[in-house]
Amino acid sequence: MFEPLYTAAEMRTAEAGHDVEQMMERAGRAVAEETLAHYPAARSFAGVFGGGANGGDGRIAAELLRSAGWEERSLGEADVVIDALFGTGFHGAPRDEAARQIQAMNASGRPVVAVDIPSGVDASTGEVPGEAVHASLTVTFHGLKVGHEVAPGRFHAGEVVVADIGLEPAETEHALVTPEILDSVPSRKAGDTKYTAGSVLVVGGSPGMTGAVCLTAEAAFRADAGYVAVAAPPESLPVIETRLLEAVKRPLDEVWDAAGRASALAIGPGLGRERQELVRRLLDEVDLPAVVDADGLYGLEPVERRAATVLTPHSGELGRLIDEEASWIEAHRLEALRRAVERFHCVVLLKGEGTLVGAPGAGALVSGGFPSLATAGTGDVLTGVVASFLAKGMDARLATAAAARAHTQAAVTAPHKAGLVASDLLQTLPSVLDA
Repeated sequence: MFEPLYTAAEMRTAEAGHDVEQMMERAGRAVAEETLAHYPAARSFAGVFGGGANGGDGRIAAELLRSAGWEERSLGEADVVIDALFGTGFHGAPRDEAARQIQAMNASGRPVVAVDIPSGVDASTGEVPGEAVHASLTVTFHGLKVGHEVAPGRFHAGEVVVADIGLEPAETEHALVTPEILDSVPSRKAGDTKYTAGSVLVVGGSPGMTGAVCLTAEAAFRADAGYVAVAAPPESLPVIETRLLEAVKRPLDEVWDAAGRASALAIGPGLGRERQELVRRLLDEVDLPAVVDADGLYGLEPVERRAATVLTPHSGELGRLIDEEASWIEAHRLEALRRAVERFHCVVLLKGEGTLVGAPGAGALVSGGFPSLATAGTGDVLTGVVASFLAKGMDARLATAAAARAHTQAAVTAPHKAGLVASDLLQTLPSVLDA
């Protein structure tokens, strides 16, 4: 279900006791072989080599390329650029000369092959505090690094190939969520009723925002919940009735009674920001697992609960929760996630391409993203999937990571990518979970 994501420190631990020259030889050979395989028509390269082990890996690759008949040229003339300036131990912004070298690689107009990590990307956090290489291909060693998967670093890595250099697998703090996590989602079994299969109560749907609550409710059904009810303002119910066939509809003032039949809550889609007190009371008084999204996050303060709580903010919403600008969140996603988990003492899912899931006492889980998901309403769908998995009794961290993965897979398998809308995901979710 999880693939290790290494920090620089974890890589140093994995490498301890191994022959450095052998590792460098294997690493350099892997870079050369992948470069030859990916660019078969190329006949020349330019190399930018640092003074450390990363530069040594690059020089070995360069020698092997020369042995294969390639010529070494200047940046403006070469077919391919080898970036071996900085390795996984680099952090901070590059100094002036290194920044100029990175700018020159990016401006060359040639494909760049990064050795282990694109220079300028922090391998342990994914942060990019200064100039950083935009690689077409990254050849990394032993395992993926955090910086390959956590934005903004993931946007610099291009295609990532992992090469074996003879190290043993090791425990890591952070991990990449793989499709196998969906095997952990409970399926309906003989003897289940609509309630035991998972009963979700969705709270939201103010006038003008009824689409959000409808998407969440339908997504909960498509994620295999057996029973879904919607509690919404009375004036919204006629609109919701015309859209939702299978869900039970209740006026908002009956939410406490409706909660009696639920096994999980989804609070916030289209709720309206003026109902902060209702959100607080639901979290404080209803002892059910809850996922809080959208308007439910506005003005939210930490609440002590026995039941599991999941928050699903985008960068702007998370910024308000921890008093930071959205731009800061995007530049420091792993740190922002950690601060949110520490403040709210619950599971937090930070949306975006390279979605992050954090929980108290645990490292981040990184789920894949997909550009087509950057459209209105997809977050409401994700909320419904999380709620369904919580209603089935899954551990909150696992349920949230599985929901994020299912959400991405639904977008990947949608019949079209351009023009995808949130409701398209409702059609592909069942096949993702059946796979």
